[in-house]
Amino acid sequence: MINRVVLVGRMTRDPELRKTGNGTSVASFTIAVDNRSKGSNGEKTTSFIPCTIWNQQAENVSRFTHKGSLVGIEGRLNQRTYDSKDGRRVSVIEVICDSVQFLERKDDSGSSSVVEPTADDYGYLPDNSPEDEREPESKNVSSIDVTDDDLPF
Repeated sequence: MINRVVLVGRMTRDPELRKTGNGTSVASFTIAVDNRSKGSNGEKTTSFIPCTIWNQQAENVSRFTHKGSLVGIEGRLNQRTYDSKDGRRVSVIEVICDSVQFLERKDDSGSSSVVEPTADDYGYLPDNSPEDEREPESKNVSSIDVTDDDLPF
């Protein structure tokens, strides 16, 4: 059986970091993922996927991401049930994350930009580019303009 999930989306709220009774960190968050299918009126549709991550990675997600952060997640689907306060049986399907990749970085001005990989990110340089002739890292990152209307939340 295979149970793997890979998603890229934006966080709909700040991650919520908690500690279990034995001190293990756990963070919960939701990401918005655009669907390929269109709605009945032709507009794009979005799925809101609940996610959970544990241990040190939970602390990192809580520290370095926030509402609107672009993240890539890898993990597995998990279904759990519980009884709500009003006595109803509730079923939840969530992604238990093995890893969360931060797909944006903050520059000095505080705005975010999408991280674009360079040859150096893969551990090599082209044969015709000596290491001392490399362009500064700041030129390898391009920024995008996103208005609030473009965000699904």
